[in-house]
Amino acid sequence: MPSWNEILSELTACDRNNPLDFIRRKYLLELNKKRGRNVIAYYSGWLQRPGILETSISDDDKNGLMAVIHKLDRSNGLDILLHTPGGDMAATESIVDYLHKMFGNDIECFIPQIAMSGGTMIACSGKLIHMGKQSNIGPIDPQFGGIPAHGVIEEFEEAIAAAKNEPTSIPIWQTIISKYHPTFVGECRNAITLADDIVQEWLARNMFSDLVDPKKKAAQVTKALNNHSDTKIHARHIPIEKAKKIGLRIVDLEKDQNLQDLVLTVHHCFMHTFANSTCIKIIENHNGQCVMQKIAQAKGHRP
Repeated sequence: MPSWNEILSELTACDRNNPLDFIRRKYLLELNKKRGRNVIAYYSGWLQRPGILETSISDDDKNGLMAVIHKLDRSNGLDILLHTPGGDMAATESIVDYLHKMFGNDIECFIPQIAMSGGTMIACSGKLIHMGKQSNIGPIDPQFGGIPAHGVIEEFEEAIAAAKNEPTSIPIWQTIISKYHPTFVGECRNAITLADDIVQEWLARNMFSDLVDPKKKAAQVTKALNNHSDTKIHARHIPIEKAKKIGLRIVDLEKDQNLQDLVLTVHHCFMHTFANSTCIKIIENHNGQCVMQKIAQAKGHRP
């Protein structure tokens, strides 16, 4: 299958009106023929357009998924290609609920490069995750405006301990803690619990449903993914080896070289589209049905 540069040459030589769309859809259809399953790419251009809020997972993405799932033969299951920085947890939960209603448990997730945070949560909802040596998932620890919920709780507990052991430090900690609104610590605890509950349920219901004690296994995996003290930062990249060690059911893309080449070719096509257009998000199926969001539509650009 074509490499990055070969795709670029193919795009340059293409005499179609919209070569980016034509070449991208050509290889999505080939992936469908290879696997015999429905294929949907759920792609964000956040790497090319950093700082744009609309590149994150949102409730509006469900409209895109509804559009591209319409008229698909759902008995053929779903292969979903994920490339996303994550986003709103409630929206992520709603999207997965919809996908399960459409395809049941017959969902397999492919991560050609990166699926972070909410993207990792979506990947955990499938029965298998396909990753290559270049692929990464990320922690699922909740954030509030970029502030880690785990970090807030750790800081708050440190302040309480310091106030008990070193009363002279109270004025310093009062200054630090005063930046939190009254219910913030409770909201952080609730968000952490919700992330645990959501992912544990998905893992137990699908990926680990054949085990004697799927809930126990799901809890172990979720604890590893939602452990800020181990991962340290929300942007921590988890490679395939660690994802396996955590306990997720991972399929090596390298085991089928033709499949890996095809998945990466599709990925390259999307990266070329983001780099050479104003698109910031694309949801597209193998039949060419597509919903695109363009930068002119985005209103949340941050400097």
